[in-house]
Amino acid sequence: MSLLVAGSIATDHLMSFPGRFADSLVVDQLDKLSVSFLVEDLEVRRGGCAANICFGLGNLGLRPVLVGAVGEDFAEYRAWLERHNVDCGSVHVSETRHTARFVCTNDSAHAQIASFYAGAMSESREIELKPIVDRVGAPDYVLIGPDDPQGMLRHTQECRQRGYPFLADPSQQLAFGDGDLIRPLIDGAEILFSNEYEASLITQKTGWSREEVLSRVGTWVVTLGPDGVRIDREGEESVVVQAVPEIEKVEPTGVGDAFRAGFLAALSWGLGHERAAQLGCLLAVYVVEQVGTQEYEIARGAFLARCEATYGADAVADFEPHLKTIRS
Repeated sequence: MSLLVAGSIATDHLMSFPGRFADSLVVDQLDKLSVSFLVEDLEVRRGGCAANICFGLGNLGLRPVLVGAVGEDFAEYRAWLERHNVDCGSVHVSETRHTARFVCTNDSAHAQIASFYAGAMSESREIELKPIVDRVGAPDYVLIGPDDPQGMLRHTQECRQRGYPFLADPSQQLAFGDGDLIRPLIDGAEILFSNEYEASLITQKTGWSREEVLSRVGTWVVTLGPDGVRIDREGEESVVVQAVPEIEKVEPTGVGDAFRAGFLAALSWGLGHERAAQLGCLLAVYVVEQVGTQEYEIARGAFLARCEATYGADAVADFEPHLKTIRS
């Protein structure tokens, strides 16, 4: 069995603005918007949603299969991911385009202004999942994250046709897409991931009520920022999992990807959704405490101690047997 993670692979250019974006915006003049911000620093980091999720899974001792498209400039990034237990054997390499770029500025209130250059990512629509499954084995899950929209649709449709269980994580593409794109991306998913704002976009753009969405997906996992995570299932009471208190909030980029990595790892270990959300929150806090989406390291002892402080000894007992390969 295997875990396939399809989505963007990119280089992140992360900048910090010491003020607040809101102080430079005039609400009734937004149609004439023309502003620039003098940033304090620039960090160039490895990123992309699928690569971030795979990095997190690799750090938890799993070997995920990365599915996405890159440019010929991917060699160093490939070596990094492979050193962190990521299977890059099915990554498509473009002959004409660069690897995608994410450019993001965060202000002092942790608001973000970002842009994304797709580059080679547009070729993900050329990737078929079956040859990957033939190579690595039948998937436990295929997570379909933000990517080239046509690639996302192709992968989702193939999962339905071939019976691969899939997790829908449309994320950033919700702002871009309309209902005709979003509906087929989430219909029939084992799990739908979103944050609160994205949840509103889903209901608004699909025209489906919350109850209709829940009738079409197995589970809807909604991240709530500092308020934790809500897990919804049709006809059941919502389950809310508290967030892990951060030591210092430094930079939020990639937090959602780390959460998904922890959640997916727990599912692959046979744990329930509540435990999965707890593990996701544990991994996510490591990202928010530093700049960069793949710069954290996990030490088993400290990780489990942090787990016990937030979720108790029973959670530690469930996680610890699966973390034997992580250094202490």
